[in-house]
Amino acid sequence: MGLLEAQAGLAGKFAIVVGGAAGIGRAVTLTLAKAGIGIATCDIDAEACRTIVKEVEALGQKIISMEADVCDAAALDRFYDRVEKEIPRADILVNVAGGVKRAPFFETTREQNAADIRRNFGYVVDSIRRAVPMIRKGGRGGSIINFTTIAAHRGAATFSVYAGAKAATTNFSRAMAVELAAEGIRINMIAPDTTPSRGATNSMSSEMLAKLGNMPEKAMELLLGMYIPQKRSPTEEDLTNALLFLVSDLSRATTGTTVHVDGGTIASFGFIDWPFGEGYCPAPMPETVNLLYKSGR
Repeated sequence: MGLLEAQAGLAGKFAIVVGGAAGIGRAVTLTLAKAGIGIATCDIDAEACRTIVKEVEALGQKIISMEADVCDAAALDRFYDRVEKEIPRADILVNVAGGVKRAPFFETTREQNAADIRRNFGYVVDSIRRAVPMIRKGGRGGSIINFTTIAAHRGAATFSVYAGAKAATTNFSRAMAVELAAEGIRINMIAPDTTPSRGATNSMSSEMLAKLGNMPEKAMELLLGMYIPQKRSPTEEDLTNALLFLVSDLSRATTGTTVHVDGGTIASFGFIDWPFGEGYCPAPMPETVNLLYKSGR
């Protein structure tokens, strides 16, 4: 069965997308709707929640959309209460919501840490607890996708609590994949890296955004080319193509797995394609150091 047939086979199913009205979540919602899937989504962005309704309905699909901050457990419960009342069952759950503000750990507060853990792990536990009974009602299994990050798989300095929370989501997902496997409910993860997104922008300080904004386009291409083996940032479409695979029967024997949609950065694990002809190496050679720092200036 090809990808087009897999997409066609998704028509008539129903998906819950947490964080599905803006950014990457919007791309997820619209991709699922184009495949003939009904949608229930919540998002912290109230305006985006209103806009996504028009976009999904224009594709001929039913949608439930409401504002909810996943950091507020009561708000997430209100969303699920409404979904349970308005649809008989669910087939797909996608937990997209997440995010962080980059900072060294000792410049953060206990309250910020708690919010980061809730935003990137805690709500996922609650979302799965509420969604799985709805998937069981269908009696035909289902697919759960949790968005994680490359930072869950490496020592991401200045993202420490975020990285730890996403790593918790990753291993929780593996454990739940084992618990639910016999019921035909699969759980997999998508781990982006450099895909441009609202969340990536929000994680940066105003100073860093200003520096990036002033960087010539060619310089940005060279920078990304050093870091990403495929020499380009994965797009939202790259992420949603992986998502379609994971929610379709093409991946019916795939569960507990992380799909890294990152252009090869997880494979390189710190090896950088340094300029001036030195090629891949975890650290630059002396000649490159001299050229980069202008002989120690």
